[in-house]
Amino acid sequence: MLIPSWINDGSEIPDPLGYGERAVQWLRKLKHPKNPAPGHPFQLDPWQERIIRKLYGPRHPDGSRIVRRMTLVLPRGNRKTSLCAAITLLHLMGPERLPGGLTVSAASAHEQAMELFNEAAMIVQHDPRMAKHLTIREYTSTIAFPKDRSRYIAVASDGKVQHGKTPNVVIADELHAWEGRAGQRQWEALDSAMVKVPGTLLIVATTSGRGQENLAWKTVEYAIKVQKGEIDDPATLPVIFAAEKEDDWRDEAVWHAVNPGMRHGYPDLESYRDKARKAINSPSDRDSFLQYNLDVWLDHSASPFVDMIVYDQGRGEVDLGDMEATQAPCWLGVDLSSNSDLTCVVACWRDGEDGYQVWPWFFCPEDNLRRRADRDGVPYPTWAEDGLICPTPGNVVDFRAVEDNIRELCARFNVREIAFDPHLARNTLNNLLEDGLPAVEMRQGWVTMAPAIKELERAIIGGRFRHGGNPILRWHFDNIAVETDKAGNRAFHKGKSKDRIDGAVACAMAVARCAAGDTNRSSYDGAGDDFEEWAFA
Repeated sequence: MLIPSWINDGSEIPDPLGYGERAVQWLRKLKHPKNPAPGHPFQLDPWQERIIRKLYGPRHPDGSRIVRRMTLVLPRGNRKTSLCAAITLLHLMGPERLPGGLTVSAASAHEQAMELFNEAAMIVQHDPRMAKHLTIREYTSTIAFPKDRSRYIAVASDGKVQHGKTPNVVIADELHAWEGRAGQRQWEALDSAMVKVPGTLLIVATTSGRGQENLAWKTVEYAIKVQKGEIDDPATLPVIFAAEKEDDWRDEAVWHAVNPGMRHGYPDLESYRDKARKAINSPSDRDSFLQYNLDVWLDHSASPFVDMIVYDQGRGEVDLGDMEATQAPCWLGVDLSSNSDLTCVVACWRDGEDGYQVWPWFFCPEDNLRRRADRDGVPYPTWAEDGLICPTPGNVVDFRAVEDNIRELCARFNVREIAFDPHLARNTLNNLLEDGLPAVEMRQGWVTMAPAIKELERAIIGGRFRHGGNPILRWHFDNIAVETDKAGNRAFHKGKSKDRIDGAVACAMAVARCAAGDTNRSSYDGAGDDFEEWAFA
């Protein structure tokens, strides 16, 4: 489990100037209308108090706050919104306020953005001491403190991008839901603005998400490494409560550990028991329980090909220089794309007697690269800048560029076979054959692909598949939805229409031909024409 080590151990939290104590005492004076206790006090439980002390207590010698970023990952029902609303008011009217200061909370959509705004507004409206000093403007989602000209505004990533603003505090709510280019642009605008003035604070408050090719996972992954001590970064405060995949999701001790509010009555234990009972026989309910109630970061596909934790164990280095120097036998699998997909060439070499190591090359149309990123929700422009994708001129993949890449690979490595599905590859295949290169057909039907998929699965599960951690290839494997026929044969399908699995398909082809060895014959020779087309859902 991922639990902050300091949250329950009673250890001393540095507070040389008393700012942590000051923040705690001010928050204890707030009122919350939903608290049935006499006087409706704002409920600041011990675990929340320690977060506030850890955030505001530690200081540099000049008095400036050491923590500049906090990543707060909590399962649903742990009153994350209430805590963030209290922090908002602490900077708007409390002792952390600055004259002319700006606090911005941002969410994926207007409705989500209004949750934090409405929570803060409710606290203000039901406390005459605050209501007479603060102005609430619901039509602009703003709360202002005219005396100091400070204000708080709630915005959505699906609305106007917040360029030009100079916030002192940014609260990014449910970052896992910030999808596509719109979410990326909003994040870039707010994150980049944090360097404009000193003493800024960025708070990411979210539950867990799905997949790893998104800005939420990259932010949370970094915070996890800080929390585990793998990265030393005093400016980042990770507060991550999450079960891990190896934890027993049915164990109530796990529930209590990752839900710090449960010992104080929230979230409701009986509701958890009810959800867990449903999850035993329902994979979809189980995934929901894991993601939202135990904060397990899930893989993207609902019917995955392999466990991505197992896949990730193969991220060891693949040394292309060594493959070139030794001239180890190499097999290529090529998946040529339609207009909307990626084209991929995967090289495969033997790794020991029964293992494989692979390296992919991806191709994408250069035109509308950012629009494609919006559509698929992945950073195509960044991948292109990092050299992970080769953009080809125009709005479709230029197969001539792919041919040139294959020729370069054949000149560099000891390529024994280049396997193509002939569906889109007839011209490319013939051109390479005319050059004397070992191009062969490998139709993507059940007859040829089911054994290829079985061999690929065997290698991954057995820890005999090394892929170098290429993020695009991982995304493609994570997108796979598996279909099984009555004979037990398995086929790859896209989980959703926008998903891309081309790299995984090319991988299966390359591994299959590598497994078959240097036969110089097509994978379906002798199989006849009686096969089902391998359709994509």
